[in-house]
Amino acid sequence: MSTPVGTLVGGRYRLDERIGHGGMSTVYRGFDTVLERQVAIKVLHRSIATDSDQLERFRREARAVAQLNHPHIVTVIDAGEDDSTAYIVFEYVDGENLKDLVRREGPLPLPEAIAYAVEISRGLAAAHAHHIVHRDVKPQNVLIDAEGSAKITDFGIARTLTEEGLTADGRVLGTTDYVSPEQALGHPVTPQSDIYSLGIVLFELVTGDVPFHGETPVAVAMKHVREEVPDLQARRGHVSAALAAVVERATAKDLARRYPDAQSLTGDLEDVLTIEAARSGQATGEATMVLRSLPEPTRRRLPFSIRVRPGVLVLLVLLALAAAGITLYLLARNTSRGVGPAPAVVVPHALHADQIGQNAAHDYNPFGTGPENPNLDSFAIDGNPSTAWSTEQYYSGTLKHASGGIGVGMYLDASPGIVAKAIDILTPTPGFSVLVYAANHIDLGLPYGDTTPLTARGWVGPLGGDAHVRNGARIAIDTRGRRYRYYLVWLTTLPPGQQQASLGELTLLY
Repeated sequence: MSTPVGTLVGGRYRLDERIGHGGMSTVYRGFDTVLERQVAIKVLHRSIATDSDQLERFRREARAVAQLNHPHIVTVIDAGEDDSTAYIVFEYVDGENLKDLVRREGPLPLPEAIAYAVEISRGLAAAHAHHIVHRDVKPQNVLIDAEGSAKITDFGIARTLTEEGLTADGRVLGTTDYVSPEQALGHPVTPQSDIYSLGIVLFELVTGDVPFHGETPVAVAMKHVREEVPDLQARRGHVSAALAAVVERATAKDLARRYPDAQSLTGDLEDVLTIEAARSGQATGEATMVLRSLPEPTRRRLPFSIRVRPGVLVLLVLLALAAAGITLYLLARNTSRGVGPAPAVVVPHALHADQIGQNAAHDYNPFGTGPENPNLDSFAIDGNPSTAWSTEQYYSGTLKHASGGIGVGMYLDASPGIVAKAIDILTPTPGFSVLVYAANHIDLGLPYGDTTPLTARGWVGPLGGDAHVRNGARIAIDTRGRRYRYYLVWLTTLPPGQQQASLGELTLLY
């Protein structure tokens, strides 16, 4: 039995409109008559309020969430019991939930989907730090506020409950569309269970649907136990291997393979967000806000146009134009006085930078399973060191592929050919190892994963290398005076402790 609309609870909170209903409670949009503001009020059904276990569960939710103060968790304002009416007062979030958003929009733009996952993961990390496991992470329990930010709500079946998993009568504690395998089997529930559920939520945000369907909730739960989550790239094209790998690891059945904590998941989601934003060339909505909140080393991988606010970008352009105008004026004045133009900037050590075309950079991953972020290739030669081409995420920490081959790289097309003397490398991820090869004809017809060595594919070398590349490194190349069209920067190791490497700018010198 629900409490009638118009009722005043706690002497100050008026129930104005029913906005949600569940098996234990009803949620109302309410009004705080003391502070004169809208609030959300969860009221325990009177029919079960006399059940001491249910009442204690309700009190436990209030105590648990009251410990949390995080921008991506709905805040508890008050709680109490009034004439057999137990209630919890939350901040009122005037917006829809993620489930309604997906129903209305279908699959979300990839940067937006990942941005929401980042915010949810950050909120879960805060809850887990207080030893609170949500246990019912689903898009229905994620609200989108007026600023577009995600907020987790409904900690009603929090970790402190004794009931767990699938019971004898077929009841599953939590929503089976997103339930973790261990929860469905009645095994101990840990923060990794929330991570699994968030992985399923991200799958739905990206594809527009949950991975499993069945005739009953129990049938769906058993699919989470027995079946692998479908391949994300097969469900939606143009998904990076990095994003697919994050979802695969978050939803691993084996706890040893699943992310150990929400902080680890958050870090990888932030990295993937930069990759997908760079691939799309733009970011809108909540993705823009999350990108601005990323740690500075991660933000450096973004194109300059995404990292800078539009208003600031316009100001920088105007300043650049003004500076160019002043420079032209001074050059003209100096020329008229017989001084002559300013000397040209030259590359040190009497070397010259080769001017290659804007489409001359190509990712190269012959031993792997496919292209290596081809949409980022141009960032390695665009003249802007703040943008970068990155390898995919290698969670093993090594560039050894399943085929047995080792390495990944990028080659530059210096058509019609030059006698290169060196290559300069700018990188935001120093510490990796490289070898440099050259070729005039390369075999690109072999399938990915083929173990044919580089030298058998047409590459000559190595002609130079560096075991620990620093930012701004210059690697000498010895071609023995021979002219080559293609020059390959071949990465053989990743930076210590990292799972990917980036090339911010490559410059061939002759």
